[in-house]
Amino acid sequence: MEPEVSSSIILVTGGARSGKSTYAEKLAKEYGKDVLYVATAIPFDDEMKLRIKKHREQRPANWETVEAYKDMDILLEDKCRNKKAVLLDCITVMITNIMFEVCPDFDKIVQEDMVAVEEVVNLQMDRLIAVARNSGIPFILVTNEIGMGIVPDNKSARLFRDIQGRANQKLASAAKDVYLCVSGIPVKIK
Repeated sequence: MEPEVSSSIILVTGGARSGKSTYAEKLAKEYGKDVLYVATAIPFDDEMKLRIKKHREQRPANWETVEAYKDMDILLEDKCRNKKAVLLDCITVMITNIMFEVCPDFDKIVQEDMVAVEEVVNLQMDRLIAVARNSGIPFILVTNEIGMGIVPDNKSARLFRDIQGRANQKLASAAKDVYLCVSGIPVKIK
């Protein structure tokens, strides 16, 4: 069943360092100062800590930030009430966190684990779409387009690519607008 298109979802996708987060932040700024920023990253190593620090520095200090990667329907229902827009960055990290929560040793994943991971990811995407639809405000979602290169040489990376790709399809189907960023240039594709 195809999700109903929501006028409140704007999906921004692209490859690594394509300018998608910068463009999503530009879109969010157009809605004013009352923006809720949902950061899905967990600072588990120095590289991720540095990425989080850079993202914090580039976005407006007056935006409220929530750090979370699941149960968006519960978490955001009240937080959206006085906001003009929500910016969630990013779906890919959100899915990664869910995957490692469901299956901590993803390198040794078996078919049953993969099914369980994808069920949880689908549930979380459905919840995110529902809260966006019910909020009445723009939800700008950032994701990565990871399936455009060579096929990964290991099973866990291939499974991740497949789950991410299907989640992106679900979100794009539910979105009113979809932008693909290439070399810092956003191209509206829906």
